Amino acid sequence: MRNRLLLYLLPFLLLAIQSCRPERADPDAEWIQLFNGSDLAGWTAKISGYGVGENFGDTFRVVDRKIQVAYDNYESFDDRFGHLFYETPFSNYQLRVEYRFIGEQLADGPGWAWRNSGIMVHGQSPETMGRDQDFPVSIEVQLLGGRDTGERSTANLCTPGTHVVMDDDLVTTHCIDSASATYRGDQWVAVEVEVRGGEVITHSIDGESVLSYNQPQLDSTDVDAQALLADVPTMLTGGTISLQSESHPVEFRKVELRVLDE
Repeated sequence: MRNRLLLYLLPFLLLAIQSCRPERADPDAEWIQLFNGSDLAGWTAKISGYGVGENFGDTFRVVDRKIQVAYDNYESFDDRFGHLFYETPFSNYQLRVEYRFIGEQLADGPGWAWRNSGIMVHGQSPETMGRDQDFPVSIEVQLLGGRDTGERSTANLCTPGTHVVMDDDLVTTHCIDSASATYRGDQWVAVEVEVRGGEVITHSIDGESVLSYNQPQLDSTDVDAQALLADVPTMLTGGTISLQSESHPVEFRKVELRVLDE
C-alpha cells in the first residue's frame, strides 16, 4: 500500500516543485513541445494486459514526424485499450493537440470506438494502474470522427473514475457531448484544452470554446478510483497527460503545452 501511495503521489510532488519555478509559471511562456517529432522520448505506453512500458505490437510509434496509433501487428484488438503517458504531470496549463483518424478500425473493436480516441488529463500515473485496467482514472477529452451522415461532435467529455460539476450540479453521466461541429474524413483537427487545476477545464476547437466544466473529482463508486481514494484527496488538481488507443488508427502531429499561472 505504501509503495502504491508513493507512486500515486509522485506526480503531485513534482507539481509542487514546478510551482517553485517562476520561469515556468509565466502566462506568456513559450509553448513546450511534448512530442519532439522524432521519437517517443518522454512518453511511456501502458496497454491493458501488459506492464508499464510494454508497447505491445508497436502500437504507439513515430511515422513521418507524427505519433501514430496503429494495429497492423494485431490479429485482433481483444480489448487491449492503451494509453501513451507523458513523463511530466501538470496542473495549470494550455494543451494543444492536432489529430486525425486514418484507415480502418480493427474488426473486433467496440462499435462505439469507431473513429474514437482521447486526450486524458488529470490522470493517475501508469505505475499505479492495474495490469488489466482499461483506462486511467482521469478526465478524458474525447476525440471523435464523423460518419458519412449525421452529427458527431468531438472534444467531448468522458469521465473514467471521475465526476465533474456543471451549472453547480454534480454530473455523473459518463460522457457529455460538446458544442463542436462534425469533422468527417481524414482531416486534421486542432483541439485546445485549458486546465486550471481543480477549478475550470475548457475544451476549444480553432480558438472557440465548445465545452466547460469545473471541480474534477474522483468517483467514490468506481473500483479504480476507490483504490486511490483511501490515500489521496477526492478533488483533482493535477496529474498526467496521455493519448489513447481504442482500436481505430489515429495520428497526432502536434502535442504542445504552456504552463499558466495558478
